[in-house]
Amino acid sequence: MSDKTKNIIHWVLAGLVAFIFVGSAISKFTADEEALKMASTFGLDSTANFTLGAIELACVILFVIPRTGMLGTLLLAAYMGGAIATHLEHGISVVAPCVIQAFVWIAAFVRFPELSRRILGNGL
Repeated sequence: MSDKTKNIIHWVLAGLVAFIFVGSAISKFTADEEALKMASTFGLDSTANFTLGAIELACVILFVIPRTGMLGTLLLAAYMGGAIATHLEHGISVVAPCVIQAFVWIAAFVRFPELSRRILGNGL
């Protein structure tokens, strides 16, 4: 695979991850009915929900910027780990956060070959 193709693939994956998290953050900022309903299920008020949106947005910005991408990956992974734990605590299906978590790691492995070498012991 050529470097240009790899570059396109890694930016498309990063863009999809950004799309997911920016969409979630916007729903938290605009306090739409569905986001507030979900937040109230977890015992969160609108202020806490807004704060979570700001955290999501900060993490995804770090993820998209190539120089801070690894830090952004770790922060998004931690954020999704918290989402998974919260879903488990409240008896809600963890499929969606697990799929998003997996997608974050797939995008990170494609974007950062050194990450896959460190974790898997070889390159992809």
